[in-house]
Amino acid sequence: MALEANPNIFANNPLDRAGHFRTNPDWIAEKLADSASLAVPLWNLKPLVLPEEQPGAGKDVGWLPVNMVQAANPSGTTVFLGINRRGKPLFAHDVSSLKDPEGDGPFKGMGGFEDLRAVGMMGELPNTELAILAQAKAMIDWHARHGHCAVCGAQTEVAEAGYKRACPSCKAEHFPRTDPVVIMLATYGDKAFLGRQKIFPKGMYSAAAGFVEPGESIEEAVARELDEEAKIDVKSVRYHSTQPWPFPSSLMIGCIAEATSEDFEIDGIELSEGRWFTRDELAAALDGKADGFFVPPAFAIAHHLVKAFVEGW
Repeated sequence: MALEANPNIFANNPLDRAGHFRTNPDWIAEKLADSASLAVPLWNLKPLVLPEEQPGAGKDVGWLPVNMVQAANPSGTTVFLGINRRGKPLFAHDVSSLKDPEGDGPFKGMGGFEDLRAVGMMGELPNTELAILAQAKAMIDWHARHGHCAVCGAQTEVAEAGYKRACPSCKAEHFPRTDPVVIMLATYGDKAFLGRQKIFPKGMYSAAAGFVEPGESIEEAVARELDEEAKIDVKSVRYHSTQPWPFPSSLMIGCIAEATSEDFEIDGIELSEGRWFTRDELAAALDGKADGFFVPPAFAIAHHLVKAFVEGW
């Protein structure tokens, strides 16, 4: 049965990741040699995005024949992403060693290598394509950061279609990791707590967030972060949804926590300000009609946590 749609950007990846093929080098080699296989090039972690064919039509991902993309930078890392609904194998390939791929070489004039966060915020690509690009960026970024063995320091080698790096020296195996981050809305009755960091745009308030620590449950992380940042005591935690966040490779775990009171004390480190907002105030903020403050746009999971609270979730 198909999953219900996730409200968050970078979720809803439609690919069959076909993990059982990753350990079959003959199958991967066959697909890399297949003219029907496609790849998206990434330059400095920016995917190739094709311009609109006509105004209002939306941009497209720069899916190109995989052999063409690999030939542009033979030393770049290639990662198998999965199989799309038309049965085509899709790959990501790193072309970061190229000096000016937009102005010179096989990609000249095709489009632009664009920042994924900016593309997502502008809503210029379908959510499903953004999800695939999030996978591609996170994987290419992981390889760029893990070229050497964390055990002995030797240079590692790509294996299993990009989902493992193997050390030829000490035989250690290294796999991609996702960093879990809790992001939570504390509620008390008809109010919800939002905070500000100094780096936020003037007037913006958002949900608190922090990394899950080793040996810690999601619920414990939510309670700890709210206590550390705002001295808010909570008695229960409910899971709402998750958002893949490829900057570089996190998973935002959205939760709503029930506080025991409206008492709070800002730490002055993570948060510079905080405030309890009524449901009506937050409803106005979602409509862009709030007086003196605003909440993050739909691009952010914090927006959907606020929306869920307003809707009585």
